Amino acid sequence: MRDVYDVIWAPVITEKATRAQDEKNVYTFICDPRANKAQIHEAVEAAWDVVVEDVRTARYVGKARRSLMGRFNRTRKVGRRPSFKKAMVRLAEGDHIEFYELG
Repeated sequence: MRDVYDVIWAPVITEKATRAQDEKNVYTFICDPRANKAQIHEAVEAAWDVVVEDVRTARYVGKARRSLMGRFNRTRKVGRRPSFKKAMVRLAEGDHIEFYELG
């Protein structure tokens, strides 16, 4: 297995993800697009010492993005936002992950 932090890049902290943590015990992460569900399962269990029951993944394709480089500039720079993979991990009853420790 690769390093845990090569598979899991960052937690998703949004209103929807926080609500899923509180109500359904589901945690959301941005992961390596090449990682499969088994690797994500092992990485979460190794990093936080919890029991993972289910892993769901979704791929998001980067969108085209235009940017104007000045008010009167006629040339447009066209780029792309990066593609990424998001994993929703459901933990066993009683387990939780503490992203930010208070105090």
